[in-house]
Amino acid sequence: VAGLGNYGLWGTRHSVGMEVLDRLARQLAVAEGWRVDKRCCADVALATAHGLELVLLKPRRFMNLNGLSIASAAEIYSLGPEDIYLVHDDLDKALGKVAIKLGGSARGHNGVQSCISALHSNEMTRLRVGIGRP
Repeated sequence: VAGLGNYGLWGTRHSVGMEVLDRLARQLAVAEGWRVDKRCCADVALATAHGLELVLLKPRRFMNLNGLSIASAAEIYSLGPEDIYLVHDDLDKALGKVAIKLGGSARGHNGVQSCISALHSNEMTRLRVGIGRP
């Protein structure tokens, strides 16, 4: 599960994916388990939920390069694009509204496009979190 955003720019609408990952890590009681993984240039926490092993990942790059971190982590953890869930902001959704998208285009989202390019696939499941338009 990868939270897309601009690392270090906490509290901004475009980093809502990382905020969701922080919340998920707290709910799974692994919030203290975040560690820097230099191999994929990301903060990583490992968790278990409902019998599934999860890799929570927050890329330490700007949005348009998030895919590089996710592709590296996919290789390290032997994950295919179909195993990856992206959590990212969506300008076209009202603030707080969420939707799940299975594959398809990036719909103009630079972070998602970076992932599609780096993984050579668009099969990732996406949790789109509405941030509305300014």
